[in-house]
Amino acid sequence: MERILGRLVAFPRWAEDTTRHLRSFARRTRLGVVGLIVISGIGPLAVAPVATLHEPSISPAAAATDEHRIRNIVLVHGAWADGSGWKGVYDILVKDGYNVSIVQEPETSFKEDVAATKRVLAQQDGPAILVAHSYGGAVITEAGTDPSVAGLVYVAAHMPDAGENEADNGKRFPSDLSKSTAIKKTGDGFTYLDPAQFHEYFAADLPAAQAAFMARSQVLNAADNFKAVITMAAWRSKPSWMLVATKDRIISPDLERWYATRANSRKAEVVGASHSVYVSRPKEVAAVIEEAASQAR
Repeated sequence: MERILGRLVAFPRWAEDTTRHLRSFARRTRLGVVGLIVISGIGPLAVAPVATLHEPSISPAAAATDEHRIRNIVLVHGAWADGSGWKGVYDILVKDGYNVSIVQEPETSFKEDVAATKRVLAQQDGPAILVAHSYGGAVITEAGTDPSVAGLVYVAAHMPDAGENEADNGKRFPSDLSKSTAIKKTGDGFTYLDPAQFHEYFAADLPAAQAAFMARSQVLNAADNFKAVITMAAWRSKPSWMLVATKDRIISPDLERWYATRANSRKAEVVGASHSVYVSRPKEVAAVIEEAASQAR
């Protein structure tokens, strides 16, 4: 008898804890919990009522946006870098339910970089948003004509038109880098940034230690890549977004704005961000990508 009474006393506390956990589960899964909890082992079955939790109300517009958003995101890095810089953006997008792929273009030739991008696009299971940083913007402008690409996002990136190259476009609004001695060249025609000046020009809003690692792990870029001429500009036929880094010293922010205006791109500006905005400000970058994924068709 004492054992039974002990269970009866403990029952209300058990039911209260269970109900709390069920409510928490329902909030996380958006499922309603309806019914009764049946507890055995104390003689006749004891039944505890559980409050019905209704599914949160979702507007038809919000439901439609979620249903039709593009799930595949392909990220393309720029010159003097590799795909690891996208880690912060990648983590946010994956957490938000996107399928994210990162292109590791070799930077040995523009043609090979475009091919590397198309190779990853071919692995997608549906339409994709193609995103690029810096020199990668020229790459996605050429590769983005692929039928699988639904929209393009340029992150502090070049956005040439057909018949143009980024080197000449850079002269429209000369950057701080173009007036410096930071660009170095190897004997076999590859360029890199002077490690001693990398932090100042490429990543001023990142910690010095992080910038130093990026400088020492940079991927050398074939000099001819900057002069590669676009044959067909994807942004001419597909929606585009431009994220402007207002403290960019590699590409002039005014050139980024000019690109956006010419292409009639949706434009966002990240105040105080360096050229490494994709590393230093992943939340803002991810937000623009997610906007593109929800609006491109």
